[in-house]
Amino acid sequence: MVGFHWLDWTVLGLFGLALVGIVVWVSRMKEETSSDYFLAGRDATWLAIGSSIFASNIGSEHLVGLAGAGASTGMAMAHWEMHGWLILVLGWVFVPFYARSGVFTMPEFLERRYNSGARSLLSIISLVSYVLTKVAVTVYAGGIVFKQVLGIETFMGIDFFWISAIGLVVLTGLFTVIGGMKSVLYTAILQTPVLLIGSIVILVVGLHKLGGWHELMEICRAQTTPLGDSMTSLMRSKNDPDFPWTGVILGSAIIGFWYWCTDQYIVQRVLSGRDQKQARRGAIFGGYLKLTPVFIFLIPGMIAYALNQKGLMTLTSSDAAFPTMVSNLLPIGLKGVVVGGLLAALMSSLASLFNSSATLFTVDFYQKYRPVSTEKQLVKVGRWATVVVTILGVLWIPVMKSLGQVLYQYLQDVQSLLAPGIASVFLLGVFWKRASAAGGLWGMIVGFTLGMTRLGLKIFSTSINPDGFLFKTFLAPNWLHYCIYLFFICIATIVLVSLFTKRVSEERLVGLTYFSSTPEQRAITKASYDKWDIINSVIILSVVIGFYIYFWK
Repeated sequence: MVGFHWLDWTVLGLFGLALVGIVVWVSRMKEETSSDYFLAGRDATWLAIGSSIFASNIGSEHLVGLAGAGASTGMAMAHWEMHGWLILVLGWVFVPFYARSGVFTMPEFLERRYNSGARSLLSIISLVSYVLTKVAVTVYAGGIVFKQVLGIETFMGIDFFWISAIGLVVLTGLFTVIGGMKSVLYTAILQTPVLLIGSIVILVVGLHKLGGWHELMEICRAQTTPLGDSMTSLMRSKNDPDFPWTGVILGSAIIGFWYWCTDQYIVQRVLSGRDQKQARRGAIFGGYLKLTPVFIFLIPGMIAYALNQKGLMTLTSSDAAFPTMVSNLLPIGLKGVVVGGLLAALMSSLASLFNSSATLFTVDFYQKYRPVSTEKQLVKVGRWATVVVTILGVLWIPVMKSLGQVLYQYLQDVQSLLAPGIASVFLLGVFWKRASAAGGLWGMIVGFTLGMTRLGLKIFSTSINPDGFLFKTFLAPNWLHYCIYLFFICIATIVLVSLFTKRVSEERLVGLTYFSSTPEQRAITKASYDKWDIINSVIILSVVIGFYIYFWK
């Protein structure tokens, strides 16, 4: 393993000082209200919003998992990374409704659209999913990254994995507690270009060492599945056990819609916008940035696989692809820049998650039951909630030690069980006025119950009769097909229950659904965009379509 040079340490140290400087500067700003702490005073501009969307999304599941997916399955999971079009859906379709409602959280929006039961259930689902998936995966992979890149096995007799993982969580926890949402937004402006530059360097150096793009395509096209699909194929056979085209197209879109348009973790970025114009343009900028992960993470994973095939680099496992390339391919100095980018992505992802978790707990639980709390009390509770989530993240590290080889697929698998219920409730809630409070609540209950049933049964799958009802119903279907089935079951549940229960009054729905906005509200939305917003959106859609055409088979 190639070690760290003093120049790399110097570059990394300077980057760290820049981050500390930003957090200290932010902490000295007036931050007396909950809006300041959780949503940066609702005064963020498009640059900060778009950068934060990207930096929050790019965590260890990309640095480790997406590159690992590229090294093991090629383009199979690229669908999830070409979701720039779904960020446009957030900006163009959902931002107006969220802005009109004036909410802090997505559960709060559901309460206004449905009832308090829907709000509480979504808050619980969100907090549980954050701790068990995003925090745990990011922390676990962060430990792997820094142990691999720095080439340190142990320190003072302790496995360096634990030192890296716990240090990352504690450092990010302090960073978020002190700075709140403003620290997440402002540091993202520094982190995003560093991460992009470092990752592009990996791509260019890797391609150069391999022999160019044509060589990469030749090696990867030679590796085929038993059904004849190559590593470069976006669309796999309908009989593919993991990524059938019949499941990928709609299944990935359901997961993507939930994540980009309804998940507090992402939507909180646009909620912090100064107005609809800044929020939408932030989403468009985020859409541009979202086009890059395939090229700077997934394709480098494929390059690592090709280098291993040619004997130019030793790849111990798929998930070690990106950190191995950093350690072995980069010259002195640049390695420090890239590791700074890795640290930036990990910290930003965790910081965003901690802040979102604190917001959910404070606004949807504490403030709900303590409505007379002062603004200073809410900020204090938010900080303590961040501390608790940080501790839970540390406690879940041992669980992640037992994860499989490809983290990214694991994460998407779990999210495919959470997404259908929530996606269906938001979709019908905004576009169907007849969706009742009971319908929305039962849609989420059914979705969450059936999703967690499959997850629970997977843990004990070896003891379940493969010819029995439980196995054939919950475990036999492909994970993407199950996601699609679950989505339509939730849609049907919402429709049926709504038709037999009391509808939400027209007065409550004003501004919350597509058909109930006032002329004044529509005028504000129309005035918030111009031809350049449309042109840039069309460019993003064109790139996505072009990518699909090139890698279709």
